[in-house]
Amino acid sequence: MATKPTPNKTKPKTAKKVEKEKSNEPSFLQVVCGNLYDTLRSQKLWVSVGVIICLISVLLIIAFVGNIKLGYIDQANLEEGMPVAAQNYSGRWGAIVSDYFMAKCFGIFAFCIPLFGLCLALKCIDAKRVVLRKCFIQCVLWLVWGSVAASVVGVHLADYANLRLTFPLGGEHGDAVRKFMDLQIGTVGTIAVLGGLALCYLIYFSSKTIIFIRTLLNPTEYIKSKLPKRNAEGEEPTEEGEAQQPETEGEQLAEVQTEEGALTVDLTTGEVITETPETEGEEGTAHDEDATPIDLELTDGAEEAASDDAEEGVDLSLEVSEPQNQDEGFTVEEGAHEEEASGDTLEELRLQGPYDPKKDLENYRYPSLDLLKKYEGIDVQLNSEELNANKDRIIEVLRNFGVEISSIKATVGPTITLYEITPAPGVKIAKIRNLEDDIALNLSAIGVRIIAPIPGKGTIGIEVPNQNPLIVSMESILNSKKFQESTFELPIALGKTITNEVYMVDLAKMPHLLVAGATGQGKSVGLNAIITSLLYKKHPAELKIVMVDPKKVEFSIYTPIENHFLAKIPGDGDSIITDVTKVIQTLTSLCQEMDTRYDLLKKARVRNIKEYNAKFIARQLNPEHGHNYMPYIVVVIDEFGDLIMTAGKEVELPIARIAQLARAVGMHMIIATQRPTTNIITGTIKANFPARMAFKVMSQIDSRTILDAKGADQLVGKGDMLFLAGNTPVRVQCAFVDTPEVEQICQHIATQQSYLGPFELPEPAVEGGEGGSSEGFDTANMDPMFADAAREIVINQQGSTSLIQRRFSIGYNRAGRLMDQMEKAGIVGPTRGAKPREVYCADLAELELKLNSL
Repeated sequence: MATKPTPNKTKPKTAKKVEKEKSNEPSFLQVVCGNLYDTLRSQKLWVSVGVIICLISVLLIIAFVGNIKLGYIDQANLEEGMPVAAQNYSGRWGAIVSDYFMAKCFGIFAFCIPLFGLCLALKCIDAKRVVLRKCFIQCVLWLVWGSVAASVVGVHLADYANLRLTFPLGGEHGDAVRKFMDLQIGTVGTIAVLGGLALCYLIYFSSKTIIFIRTLLNPTEYIKSKLPKRNAEGEEPTEEGEAQQPETEGEQLAEVQTEEGALTVDLTTGEVITETPETEGEEGTAHDEDATPIDLELTDGAEEAASDDAEEGVDLSLEVSEPQNQDEGFTVEEGAHEEEASGDTLEELRLQGPYDPKKDLENYRYPSLDLLKKYEGIDVQLNSEELNANKDRIIEVLRNFGVEISSIKATVGPTITLYEITPAPGVKIAKIRNLEDDIALNLSAIGVRIIAPIPGKGTIGIEVPNQNPLIVSMESILNSKKFQESTFELPIALGKTITNEVYMVDLAKMPHLLVAGATGQGKSVGLNAIITSLLYKKHPAELKIVMVDPKKVEFSIYTPIENHFLAKIPGDGDSIITDVTKVIQTLTSLCQEMDTRYDLLKKARVRNIKEYNAKFIARQLNPEHGHNYMPYIVVVIDEFGDLIMTAGKEVELPIARIAQLARAVGMHMIIATQRPTTNIITGTIKANFPARMAFKVMSQIDSRTILDAKGADQLVGKGDMLFLAGNTPVRVQCAFVDTPEVEQICQHIATQQSYLGPFELPEPAVEGGEGGSSEGFDTANMDPMFADAAREIVINQQGSTSLIQRRFSIGYNRAGRLMDQMEKAGIVGPTRGAKPREVYCADLAELELKLNSL
């Protein structure tokens, strides 16, 4: 029986629809405006404009120089209409232009015009970061003020200067203003006004001028306040050098996009579904957007995906927080448990407002996202052919082994696709788990991993690597709304999960992190991503980093920011610790810093660093009683295995002690190794490092060592990792940040105002043999440098081992022995943690009596 042909139900287009389609077509004006807009945004156009402006500026400079030297020859010709060739280096055009700007306008300060042109050219070419508004204001000020000042100088020094100038030194503008001021306030008044304006200019553009004025007005008080270079806790002095101006105009803005939801394909029905993903715990992996699932037929010859258009992100503008200007200096309000101040003093302290820890570097600007590289085509898109092919192969393998499934769904991530299958009733999970190698063989893929079952769901997961993995750039992670609006104390943006979500954790809650991975699998990039996240979110006053690099090359790129973020023992040359002996001293010093901080918390009657800093900012703790603002300290050790092999227990014991106790005082550790064996990652280390980050390792034994479970040996490498902060590891594609990007970030920070030096950790106590722990003072074993070192200590009234190291160019061990000998001789007191030793001798006369009595 013949089948009746299906009638064509397509309706003809009405005139109204045709009109509507035509109206949607862009008009000629829209096309022209769009092309013009694209042309104006072209980088080639702006570089060309910059080159032209640079050329004109250079020609102006040549013309002005020629006018100074040969203008007297061209002047007569200019008055006659230039009948002969000009002598100026730039010819007739240069003679006319230079005569106008230098004689008719601003005199010698007309050079500001081509200099501003060079700044404008650099801005167009984008060869150097130039604040155009700042350059323009300065050039205008120099043109106006400089021409008047040059006119005053030219009038009074005309008889003494042997300059063959054919134009007034200040130009006609300067002469006119000078004559008017001389008529109104006299010559002395004119000079005074010009000097006052110059002083105001210096005050506005340099904070050193304020320090200079205060020193002139009250030198005794200023010098007295500056004598102790550091307070008892090693806090940096509040007076800093010249503040660097911000590199970008106005407020720093970051362009933020909401994250795409997980691209989920239900392979049973073939329709597009939208689900809201679940939020996780403290790691903060909540979705920013709804998921976009896509379903396909379970039967053979499955249909194509109904839609592969993911919902696009929304562009927002988010202001990057900057330090707020607060009152200068620091005065405190006594705590309830400390010695109480008088009522009048207490009221005065309360009126000054809260203490601002960022005041010392109030002009600090956080790194901008422009310093990071943007990668094209980083959005996850569906490949229907690949999904259907993998689906068919998975179903075929399962059926060959007698496993039936009722549904299959795929979730596409940047590098991994998760296939969720629901087994038919009566199928054992263990049977599917044992088919891992068979599925990998049939899919011709490495890194296939089975999750049976998926926690919180009634499905079994099969993770399959994508044929075309995508790069998860650091720029896209830091540009996310989740990172920009994060309230974590120490936020770390690791990358994206299988569901294409930004994955973040808080180091302050972990509280320590263990990183492992074979060579070349992304471990060093992961450490750089962690450090970069912290640099983008934390102010130098809030964070200090101790870097240990036995390889000597991994962390060298962070050397430029040592005065901003790094911490070290006083007297050490390099802030990046590479010597094993210095590592032991640094860890010992960190233990002393931890004990000192716990003493301060006890005195302040608080339980952790957050409560302590809140009290200190509220001016409820007195610095005279040893209190100071506590920055977080993050210790990053790159190759822990090498330290264990060379130092063993000397390194392991202080690390274990810090890991056990230091969380409450804001000290956190990140240690990394490429050999996660049991003799390196011991039971003590594992017990105190609950958070683990595992890149691809070579064997299942290494995976069990780092994660207590298999899986790290089945990763695909290149940043593919498993992060464990609870019971179940999460698969994450680590964000990629290249070395040139890190260098640009460090250079951006290094060019800004900084502290006088790295954050100083307390000097480690010298052990018995090296410190001279014998009872009493033995003059027979007295160091030949003892008397000179004692005089230096008494003159400076500062019992510091690092002071002896610097003044006498000796090592730490010998300087420590000298300090211990002086302690036994009664010249200095015992160690006091981070504080310098107390000096018992008030002057050199008392010291000489002490030395003669030995």
